[in-house]
Amino acid sequence: MSQQFAEFEVIPAVDVQDGEVVQLVQGERGTEKRYGDPVAAAKRWIGAGARSLHLVDLDGAFEGERANADAIDAVLEAVDVPTQLGGGIRTASDAFDLLERGLDRVILGTAAVEDPDIVAEISAEYPDSVVVSLDAKDGEVVVEGWTEGAGITPVDAARRYDDLGAAAILFTNVDVEGQLEGVRTDPVRDLVAATDVPIVASGGVASLEDVVALRDAGAAAVVVGSALYEGRFTLEAAQRVADDG
Repeated sequence: MSQQFAEFEVIPAVDVQDGEVVQLVQGERGTEKRYGDPVAAAKRWIGAGARSLHLVDLDGAFEGERANADAIDAVLEAVDVPTQLGGGIRTASDAFDLLERGLDRVILGTAAVEDPDIVAEISAEYPDSVVVSLDAKDGEVVVEGWTEGAGITPVDAARRYDDLGAAAILFTNVDVEGQLEGVRTDPVRDLVAATDVPIVASGGVASLEDVVALRDAGAAAVVVGSALYEGRFTLEAAQRVADDG
């Protein structure tokens, strides 16, 4: 297992749109709920015991180029825990720039699906620095901010990255993302069985039971957004129940 995920980890999400923290339902623009300043959110989660942070430039994910660089940079300057960032990172040079500025891991979605070799290219320079984002809707990987089908299943896509140096695979089940109605563990189990790369699960977490279910499905970590922002449970409680098992 990747060094970062020696133990199961609950990772708070700081998704940024138009300079503010938001959570979307099923990744669709126009469904967002806003939660204020990204730096304040990041500090809140670190104060609650976050071991790392998951940052997303949502405008970058939709538009194909980073659009919230100032807000993201402010977060990176304000925190001292490992951070990973996705959204609009389309080239190796984009990744190198971020990693050289202190980001710990880049999350590649569209770029990695369309050109898996980019994972090896970046990993050769910065080992253990690439998280491949596989987002699935109706059992198909979707790209370009979850707007286009890639014509491949998550399991088939995941197998590509076994030998390319990926530090982890971030699997988001778009079918349940942001709905606070619970997780689906079968796709996570399938991915864990299909690849040796650690699986980070995301999408649908609504309860502490969901956190435990994903851990028991073999995930190395879980990214949680809406449930934390809506107060369904605390980060402290989530990490505690994960550790107790």
